[in-house]
Amino acid sequence: MSSRKVKADPTEEPKVRWYQKLRDKYRLVILDEDTFEEKLSFRLSRLNVFVITGMLAIILVFLTSYLIAFTPLREYIPGYKDTNIQKELYELQLKADSIEAAVKDKDLFIQNMKRVISGEEPENSSASPVKSDSASRTKYAGIRNTRGREDSLLRAEVENQSRYNLRPGQKATPHSPSLSKLSFFTPLKGVITNRFNASRQHFGLDVVSARNEAIKAAYDGTVIFSEWTAETGYVIAVQHIDNVVTVYKHNSVLLRKQGAYVKAGESIAIVGESGELSTGPHLHFELWINGRAVDPEQYISF
Repeated sequence: MSSRKVKADPTEEPKVRWYQKLRDKYRLVILDEDTFEEKLSFRLSRLNVFVITGMLAIILVFLTSYLIAFTPLREYIPGYKDTNIQKELYELQLKADSIEAAVKDKDLFIQNMKRVISGEEPENSSASPVKSDSASRTKYAGIRNTRGREDSLLRAEVENQSRYNLRPGQKATPHSPSLSKLSFFTPLKGVITNRFNASRQHFGLDVVSARNEAIKAAYDGTVIFSEWTAETGYVIAVQHIDNVVTVYKHNSVLLRKQGAYVKAGESIAIVGESGELSTGPHLHFELWINGRAVDPEQYISF
């Protein structure tokens, strides 16, 4: 067998791939229509045209997004609204309610003036009519003003809550009662699930109660800390007299800010389970005296 070599045709052009054509240079010339004088001339390629067009598109998209997000023009686009509209509507609603109440009071005043001038009894502002004295005496004639057991318990509870309240702004003096005689208010009624144990670095006790229960200040003092922490969640600490500090951890809401003065029995937080170290809704309560953690059960009855 014999083989013959095929000679390439010198007139045949070599094949050029498509991506190689992107770099082929072209000249864009702008001529005067009458004189055919060359005014401008640009040397371009397909790749340059694609790059310039893409950059212009990106810049256009960026400018459009900026106008929509950070300028008042976004209000004209469906789906966007002004954030101040809700606030203005709320303020207008409050003003309308105030105007309505003022108009009702003025109407009632004018009606009562007319009644007084005509010699009639003025109308009461409440919706229910005023009953006559005879009907009232008939209805309440059988009531006896005797002290019952529930009334005595309620009086004792109210007196016990207000017994330890100090006057606002009162500071510790040399005549302040000693620590052993201080009577603390129970911050939260519930079940103690974990007691004080300094050897295990548990410097307080855990009290479990129902959700959304209010936590009360154990004694009068000033809030020295009211912030969020990663481990114990929302924490509030109160400085009392005689170098006594109480700490309340794992709250869901803090009701007092740092620097506020609170009284014994005043609500300062809401029970929660915030923080990484919490396993359920409860209060972790700590009592510190002269910089040393003590067992709260020795001073407070839970």
